[in-house]
Amino acid sequence: MAKIEQEFHLPSYKVGDLFNKQSKRNYMKNHVFKIICFTSALLLGIVLLAITVFVGKTGLLVFKDVPVKEFFFSKTWEPYEDKYGAAVFIIGTLSLTGLTMLFSVPISLAFAIFISEISPSWIKKLVRSMLDLLVGIPSIIYGYLGLTILVPFLRDITGSLMGDGLLAASLVLTLMVLPTITRISDEAISTVPENLKEGSYALGATRFQTVFRIVLPAARTGILTASILGMARAIGETMAVVMVIGNTPQLPENLVTPTAVLTSNIVMQIIDVPFGSTWNNALYMMAFILLLISTFIILIIRSIRSKGVK
Repeated sequence: MAKIEQEFHLPSYKVGDLFNKQSKRNYMKNHVFKIICFTSALLLGIVLLAITVFVGKTGLLVFKDVPVKEFFFSKTWEPYEDKYGAAVFIIGTLSLTGLTMLFSVPISLAFAIFISEISPSWIKKLVRSMLDLLVGIPSIIYGYLGLTILVPFLRDITGSLMGDGLLAASLVLTLMVLPTITRISDEAISTVPENLKEGSYALGATRFQTVFRIVLPAARTGILTASILGMARAIGETMAVVMVIGNTPQLPENLVTPTAVLTSNIVMQIIDVPFGSTWNNALYMMAFILLLISTFIILIIRSIRSKGVK
């Protein structure tokens, strides 16, 4: 402080006032910033809680008119006859998600291994940029391509009447979630320490052995996270699925039989249903089931990440 006073030839009280004012300004800025951050976090929490309470409360009203057993286990969805069995849509959602993951995870993982471990640097940059672009493409474009190209192709090669169904929807969703799973898996594999790979090669292991016995086990947390995120998108996808699955409330006899899932049934019927009716409450209950599934997936991801950090 004395050096500053001598250099600028200022009285001590003026320098002290200058520093006091500056410290007060910094304190006020920090205090205001903390208030803004806290308010934003609190507002976000309130909004999420309000959505959950509203959807859940509205959905649970369906059980005033429909038994719980009928809603979850009945396969008959005939709202005009007061039959609200959602088993078809729940089974369809789980089947579609499982089939999508069966297709997408192996392909994405092989693609990620190629990008991070095999391809030259210029191909890595090119492919990673392309995958980032694919992530940002709207889902309705994937659905339209599936409707105009994939569904007629499946109809021709299978001989089915429509071509819609689980196979078409799962292939479209595979194309949609593949960039997400691939990029996150690629990042997880790329962060594996080089000394692990060098130690494996020093012991005489081949590239194949190094990748499958060293790299993949070390990156399993990131790969699992990528797979679960892809599954979350597959479960919650609506527009692309609506365009290629057929939207028929029935259990499919095969992979090219039109069927329906929770999201497609909600979006196809919610517009024409009066609010407060049993039909409307049943649709809200389906939305609440999707919300619970999403919450469960988020908890799994957080658990996997925390274990990976430890």
